[in-house]
Amino acid sequence: MAGNVQELRPKAGGDSEKITINLGYVDLGHVDLLVQDGFYSNRTDFIRTAIRNQIERHAEAAKQSVARKSLDLGLRHFSRADLEAAQAAGQRLDIRVLGLASIAADVTPELAKATIASISVLGALQASAAVKAALADRMH
Repeated sequence: MAGNVQELRPKAGGDSEKITINLGYVDLGHVDLLVQDGFYSNRTDFIRTAIRNQIERHAEAAKQSVARKSLDLGLRHFSRADLEAAQAAGQRLDIRVLGLASIAADVTPELAKATIASISVLGALQASAAVKAALADRMH
């Protein structure tokens, strides 16, 4: 399983997830001041840097938690062939991912329901709306 996992570095654009945050006016003003003074290229650059610094600060605790919870780290893709092979072997998958879990677009809700016992994603899950609906009771 570890052979199918790739480490990801967040990038701008299609390889990232958009989030919204609320900041107080004074905090936002400080961010804008640092951008204006050239410390960061824009607000997003500041926020990404702050997040990465906090992740680094807690890296050891996060590493231990990933191991304790048996999480796949990075990108984990499940193709139709993967799920059909699991079904043929009589296996049901417990999917636990920190990063991005994706289920191929050609996976039917019935196949997903038959082969995925549980799914827990810290980050983002990419799957069809029908597959997500079929697995809703198995998501943690």
